[in-house]
Amino acid sequence: MNWKQLISAKRWGYEDRLPSEQFDARSEFQRDYDRLIFSSPFRRLQNKTQVFPLPGAVFVHNRLTHSLEVASVGRSLGRLFYNLLKKNNPNIDEEAPYLQEVGNIVSAACLSHDLGNPAFGHSGEAAISSFFTDGKGQKYQEMLTKEQWADITHFEGNANALRILTHPFNGKDPKGFALTYTSLAAIVKYPCAAIDGHIKGSHHRKKYGYFDAEKETFEKIAQELGLERDPANPQGYLRHPLVYLVEAADDICYNIIDLEDAHHLKILSYEEVEALLLPLCGGENLKSRLADLEDPSSRVALLRAKAINTLINACAEVFVDNQDQFLAGTFQKPLMDALNDDIVAHMKTISQISVKKIYNAATVVQIEIAGFKVMNALLEEFVPAYLKSNKSLFDKKLVAMIPSQFHSKEEDTYSKIRSVLDFVSGMTDVYAVDLYRKIKGISIASLD
Repeated sequence: MNWKQLISAKRWGYEDRLPSEQFDARSEFQRDYDRLIFSSPFRRLQNKTQVFPLPGAVFVHNRLTHSLEVASVGRSLGRLFYNLLKKNNPNIDEEAPYLQEVGNIVSAACLSHDLGNPAFGHSGEAAISSFFTDGKGQKYQEMLTKEQWADITHFEGNANALRILTHPFNGKDPKGFALTYTSLAAIVKYPCAAIDGHIKGSHHRKKYGYFDAEKETFEKIAQELGLERDPANPQGYLRHPLVYLVEAADDICYNIIDLEDAHHLKILSYEEVEALLLPLCGGENLKSRLADLEDPSSRVALLRAKAINTLINACAEVFVDNQDQFLAGTFQKPLMDALNDDIVAHMKTISQISVKKIYNAATVVQIEIAGFKVMNALLEEFVPAYLKSNKSLFDKKLVAMIPSQFHSKEEDTYSKIRSVLDFVSGMTDVYAVDLYRKIKGISIASLD
């Protein structure tokens, strides 16, 4: 693979249109970022759980603030990579004219990396999957192909993001978001179908990156950008190199910022957070500077900023130093796992503490359980109602609640299930709970 082909300004759905002129205020990749910022799926992330329950008396990160911060880190990673690469190869712009846009590309991809995540975080994904593996959705298996069944029994937010960005939903632009091919490829962490994913020991097949419905879509993107087939799985592909930067930006943010949220919620003390972050703050002695800050939250913010800066620089250096492996598709672990031994050890400690004290905190577990029940209950109502050929009056009323944009033009079972999943997975936490209460008769709208 080579950077000249990997970075393309060609737009999905507008392949024959030439890129904008150089004197325009925004590059094609900055346009991608702006289209995402102003989109309704992105705005809905403000009411989707990141880790801690929403809403709350104390501000914590939601999917939207997380995505914005990941985009900021991603831009820095991309820009630093380009500067380091250009320092080593002053003629790189002649070899790959769009390489200077890497910061904007990675930033746009980071902005959309969680776009397909359902309400209630990973609990929402698990609820959708379990409806088909363990719930009333099991009966649909005989109506689907193996590939389609693998899709719906392993619901994947990453694959759903690609669908949101490219699928021609009813009444919407048939070309989707019309993003550049490179921005689309940069979000696909696991470039294979569900039936070929979930392979232990394979970093780019740990999960999967596109639904069966979007298989041709991704193959078209891969061919345009010159992505190579996976030797271990000829049906799938090797990652686009920029995926590693998007992944690193996400890893940096949630590992570090979850500690800050935990401090705000008094799950972790300041002393605990300092012990975890101070070793990541580089060679600068921060002790005296921290002592000058009376507010513990300000001290945590300083530690967070310094730790993120350390990780950005370390990841960018690894990405530059191992260019041959990334372009060959042979780099088999996340950037964060390839840093020096001290950093990797500290990050492992942070991960262990996070699992023990943050992700298993009572409030987190409670929202996961509640979210699981809500999502499962919604599917129990909407999937059968939408698939029935002879609908009861109640079924018709349920179907009428699904916005027209999500209704399938196809009559096959897979397409219809996919349509219901588009509707349910796009809900915010608040909307999902409200709808659940209404259809279960727990709350009834005012008749005044």
